[in-house]
Amino acid sequence: MKFIHTADWHLGKLVHGVYMTEEQREVLQQFVRLVEEETPDAVVIAGDLYDRSVPPTGAVELLNEMLFAINVELKTPIVAISGNHDSAERLSFGSSWFRHSQFYLKGKVDDQFSPVRINGVNFYCIPYAEPGTIRQLFGDNSIHTHQGAMKRLIGKLEEEMDCREPNIFVGHAFVLGGKTTDSERTLSVGGSGCVDAGLFAPFNYAALGHLHSPDAIKHEKVRYSGSLLKYSFSEANQRKSVSIVTVDEKGAVSIEERTLRPKRDMRVLEGTLEELLDPSRIQAEATEDYLKITLLDRGAIIDPMGKLRQAYPNVLHLERKIDMIDQRQKESYGMKREEKKDDIDLFADFYSEMTTDDFTPEKRKLMERVIQEAQLEANQK
Repeated sequence: MKFIHTADWHLGKLVHGVYMTEEQREVLQQFVRLVEEETPDAVVIAGDLYDRSVPPTGAVELLNEMLFAINVELKTPIVAISGNHDSAERLSFGSSWFRHSQFYLKGKVDDQFSPVRINGVNFYCIPYAEPGTIRQLFGDNSIHTHQGAMKRLIGKLEEEMDCREPNIFVGHAFVLGGKTTDSERTLSVGGSGCVDAGLFAPFNYAALGHLHSPDAIKHEKVRYSGSLLKYSFSEANQRKSVSIVTVDEKGAVSIEERTLRPKRDMRVLEGTLEELLDPSRIQAEATEDYLKITLLDRGAIIDPMGKLRQAYPNVLHLERKIDMIDQRQKESYGMKREEKKDDIDLFADFYSEMTTDDFTPEKRKLMERVIQEAQLEANQK
């Protein structure tokens, strides 16, 4: 059988004050066309359908529209779970009758662990849950971490699992060693939010959500589909895709990726204001993309954002490299001030950190003379 693995739609996402709804609509329409072309036996959505527990109206309408297109119009079964951004209770609404159209949505963990069975393949759905929820469900006071909770859940699944059939795990978790980005909400403090990839050994494939890159982890059985779009500038260099997974009668899995391309990319640009506003540079750029711009200018600039947005209307974030250096070095400069240095060395540190220029021997001689004159004048008083 063949299914498409996707996750982390984050409908209703707000990035630097801009709702991504229209970009999400464009990519989801591509996704629906992909489903129509591939005619999979199922679509798996591994959590974070919404970006928040109470999503905006536009996000709810968009999800309804896309699920209807896939499940009703294309008659494709859907297997979906809630993620840590979703409201488990809200997503659970209607799930009992959704099953009649083969829309299998599990919003919260309960004592029902039977798999969803489609074309001889078993899908075990475990939505995101805090360790305390699993501790209460099983009455097991030893569960305090996501690792412990997931181990207990998978142990329960193994009690009824038929290893002679292909078994797919659908979950939303942070696998140890995975690469994170700024737009992924931390599951817990320290390492207690991580789970080990070895826990998923009983399954032929683990279709996961939470981390936003399909390259977040390299593993034979465990895979993140990645998010639909880039949701922070820390994801600017990530590729975005969905996974087409084929399972043969022996349970062997093969994976093919398909790329989804939004109307506007999310990119990072760097240069001086003059360079960025040069007509040849503007002509070479995709000016409608969502941009983070780092200015390399050192002097004062009047209304840089206003000038840049005349050429790049979707600049979402603007920063100056000199300010970044100042911020990073402020603490170290404070520590250096406490060191026992003469006046010229202190000024040399200050000059280098405030201007990013070298404090040349010529400048040192000039300042030595200025300091000597100042000290002489002070002594005469």
